[in-house]
Amino acid sequence: MPIGRLLLRVVDVLPMPSLRTQRIVAAAVVLSQGGIAVTGAIVRVTASGLGCPTWPQCFPGSFTPVPVAEVPVIHQAVEFGNRMLTFLVVLTAAAAVLAVTRARRRREVLVYAWLMPASTVAQAVIGGITVLTGLLWWTVAIHLLVSMTMVWLAVLLYVKVGEPDDSAVVSLTVPKPLRWLTLLTAVALSAVLLTGTLVTGAGPHAGDKSATAPVPRLQVEITTLVHVHSTLLVVYLTLVAGLGFGLLAVHAPRAVKLRLCVLFALVCGQGLVGTVQFLTGVPAALVAVHVCGAAACTAATAALWASMRERAEPEPVEG
Repeated sequence: MPIGRLLLRVVDVLPMPSLRTQRIVAAAVVLSQGGIAVTGAIVRVTASGLGCPTWPQCFPGSFTPVPVAEVPVIHQAVEFGNRMLTFLVVLTAAAAVLAVTRARRRREVLVYAWLMPASTVAQAVIGGITVLTGLLWWTVAIHLLVSMTMVWLAVLLYVKVGEPDDSAVVSLTVPKPLRWLTLLTAVALSAVLLTGTLVTGAGPHAGDKSATAPVPRLQVEITTLVHVHSTLLVVYLTLVAGLGFGLLAVHAPRAVKLRLCVLFALVCGQGLVGTVQFLTGVPAALVAVHVCGAAACTAATAALWASMRERAEPEPVEG
């Protein structure tokens, strides 16, 4: 029996999920995608990146940690814990696919749902390459950037799950130029995230502290990279502020303006955390907070972008 037909039979025996259930599952996908980015940062700042030195096994011949003198137990536990969290990401992604498939949602929702497990597989491969190459800085950078992309897509999945399917009318809630300005804001966010990974690649937290095999770092003056990163953050914040004035001028819906306010507060907070990091020598705890803030800013920007397009039931025809 073809796998597709078997999957449909399995789906058909599941109870029909309510809209509330679908949204809860989609919210869990957003949290798991952002959460694993934060735990990945914790792995790096605790120098546990090679706590499991092989992939997909933890040690040669074992998928679980093995007591060895070369690798401290705490590093094994942190890295192995992060790998175990991958199963939660997989479970939420699979649950999203099953929920929207069983509910017979429109093709657009199904595509976004299937992107979750597909991108999770891609992340697993990138994570394996990161370990097998000894935590090369650019592999770590790609790992984080893909995580942020998955957060963006997960937020769009959550929004689209809440929209009606049949006979819905799609319309813009703000003028098209403001929507394009929001897209430009997202591009600025991408540049901020990219330069942030470069700062990390040149910074003190390499993910491992081996004296015999040091992790190769990005050979660029970190102060220069910090200045570029902070300048782009100011550009990002300026675009968000300008977008706010535009939304006020056109009397945008309250939901759109609320998302803009949340985003503005998050970007300001992110800038404050980054400044404190730089002035205090990049303490480990603040690195995890900064990654969490990056995921939150990504999610908020995606939510703002999605709120500028409305899919609603058509108005009843009087007559």
